[in-house]
Amino acid sequence: MSEKHKCGWCVGDTLYEAYHDQEWGVPVYDDATLFEFLILETFQAGLSWITILRKRENFRAAFDDFNYKKIATYKQTKIDALLQDAGIVRNKLKVQSAITNAQLFMKIQEEFGSFSTYIWNFVDGKPIKNKVKIYKEAPPTTAISDALSKDLKKRGFKFVGSTVIYAFMQATGMVNDHEMACYRYEEV
Repeated sequence: MSEKHKCGWCVGDTLYEAYHDQEWGVPVYDDATLFEFLILETFQAGLSWITILRKRENFRAAFDDFNYKKIATYKQTKIDALLQDAGIVRNKLKVQSAITNAQLFMKIQEEFGSFSTYIWNFVDGKPIKNKVKIYKEAPPTTAISDALSKDLKKRGFKFVGSTVIYAFMQATGMVNDHEMACYRYEEV
């Protein structure tokens, strides 16, 4: 029995393959999950995704299960503790951005009813299905990620450049960038 074809970027690493097979590119409409991916992607800025994926459970523990209501209220003592936590990425600006972004996340919820409604409006409420032959051909940014990044920055969000936002869009299924030959391409 032959194995199913998977996107080339994940092949050879068990954790990466499990993430690819179960999560990457699956449309996410739940605000809590969207916030988790937003936090993870902002911490990923300048690093490889596998680095963040390997630390994901540490992030989950350190950031109170990605509870944005709790994160929005973090005080200096919590920030200091996070900066001492070797299990996460100890970047002062990124830690502070998680707090700021949690506060702004809730403002968007108030304005739009949910973060999901806000974010999915950028793709008219449904995933964009791209035709990627080889994962290396997928774009790092698009006009939509540029617009979303610009809007988030205008609202005060941090570490939300277009490349980070496009990776967020891929992870949360706003765009389907699975290779066309990948078994997940049609499934998601």
